[in-house]
Amino acid sequence: MKLSSCAAVLAAAVLFASLSGVTGAAAAQKADAEALPGVNMEAAVKAAQIDPRRPDSTLTPGAKAGVLLVEEALRDLHFLDAKWVDGYFGTTTVAAYANYQKSLGLTGLDANGLPGKTSLSKLGAGRFTVTNVITPGPRVSAGGSVLNTRTRDMLAEAKRVLGRDFELDQGSYNPGGDPTSVGTHDGGGVVDISVEGMNAATRTAVVRALRLVGFAAWLRSPQQGDWPWHIHAVAISDTDLSSQAQHQVGDYYLGLNGLANRGPDDGPRTTIRTWEEYRRR
Repeated sequence: MKLSSCAAVLAAAVLFASLSGVTGAAAAQKADAEALPGVNMEAAVKAAQIDPRRPDSTLTPGAKAGVLLVEEALRDLHFLDAKWVDGYFGTTTVAAYANYQKSLGLTGLDANGLPGKTSLSKLGAGRFTVTNVITPGPRVSAGGSVLNTRTRDMLAEAKRVLGRDFELDQGSYNPGGDPTSVGTHDGGGVVDISVEGMNAATRTAVVRALRLVGFAAWLRSPQQGDWPWHIHAVAISDTDLSSQAQHQVGDYYLGLNGLANRGPDDGPRTTIRTWEEYRRR
């Protein structure tokens, strides 16, 4: 049965009003989100690696505004005392963030104190938006080792830059696999590379290529510890890093060698950058 012309007009008007209300609500939500300040996840994660290793209270460049928003949210949720809301993502803030992650039911590497996509988005609900998101990606098998896709892609690019292949001695997510690694391989983003058959110049070239694409990388010798010659590389800002690997990244930014003695960096000098910064260059 056909509607009368009058009824049809009325129905159309009701439908238009209904759709307009939905559209208006969506627009309002979008406007509210755009009105919130943003936390640059790249900068916050970088600060969470570097600041705990600093000998002073110097702030990580570009991170203060976002770190303050994170700290204010942690304060409001009673995970951080107000006196630590200072834009410095030091050990106290890392511990507070880890406790916040645990309060969400997260465990293991998901509660390592580094802002992850899930936890940071939940912390920011109604407070801030999250920009420049970093994700390690799912775990994959590569050359007999377990990596995440971010690390895999970084290694592939380092090989392309270098113009040669190399083999892994050890991958990531390997808790207790090698006592000499003191926990650095327990999380993601960390690999050991074989230097078998490489001369000194080639070893240095591999370290340089790894550093160029966003790894904190060093050539390790038997004189430094109970291990054979190898290259140790940590993917900067991988949010699955173990606490030990986080410390190595922080030391790398501070010009150190990533070892327990915190000696000077003995590797080739390159511009320090993350994988994301490398891809934008």
